[in-house]
Amino acid sequence: MSAVAGPHYGARVDLFSRSWTALRAAVDALADDDFARPSGCAGWLVRDLVCHLVIDAQDVLITLVTPADGEPTADATTYWELVDPPTGDDPLDALIPRLAAAYGDPGLLKFHLDDLGAAAGRAAELADPSVRVATKDVVLTAGDYLTAYLMEWTLHHLDLVAHLPSAAGPPADTLAAARTALEKIAGAAFPASFSDTDALLVGTGRRAPTSAEQAALGDLAARLPLVLG
Repeated sequence: MSAVAGPHYGARVDLFSRSWTALRAAVDALADDDFARPSGCAGWLVRDLVCHLVIDAQDVLITLVTPADGEPTADATTYWELVDPPTGDDPLDALIPRLAAAYGDPGLLKFHLDDLGAAAGRAAELADPSVRVATKDVVLTAGDYLTAYLMEWTLHHLDLVAHLPSAAGPPADTLAAARTALEKIAGAAFPASFSDTDALLVGTGRRAPTSAEQAALGDLAARLPLVLG
């Protein structure tokens, strides 16, 4: 690793770790009753979202130990594809609520996320950023993969607290980094009048823009929402 790449990657891993640690801490602080509340993911309760995060943690662990040959075919930006909004017909989307309900006790779901989540966090810190890994039919460096996942953690942290006003939201620096990443994906900047949270929520279709926001978006409004898959 070059002297230039080292600090840059260290900063990216720090953001990955901060976003993931903050999200897991927010889940750990939930009361049992909170798991039955709606999340910001349409059709999913908080417990369903937390179950999805368990699968995300598994994906991180699997990807970081799946080396690939050949040149990268994606980076932290192009890792994300723009897809149609979910309809609930995807088999995995339909499985998640049933799997989440099977845990019964929210404490068991918390424990599973803490166990796998801590392992995923350690794996990220130990990963060689230059190693090429394979996931979703693409090849990219581990560093780019972890950078891309900052978006996943930040958006789902916003989903987690969408109907829990007393819960802690994502750290400010990870919100800013996720906004920058979304602007790269969009190929355009969101208006300066948008907070980082509003840019992410409106940009990904998690809430509709107000009339003032719609006007401020200008031509970008016609390209929203950016549904990432």
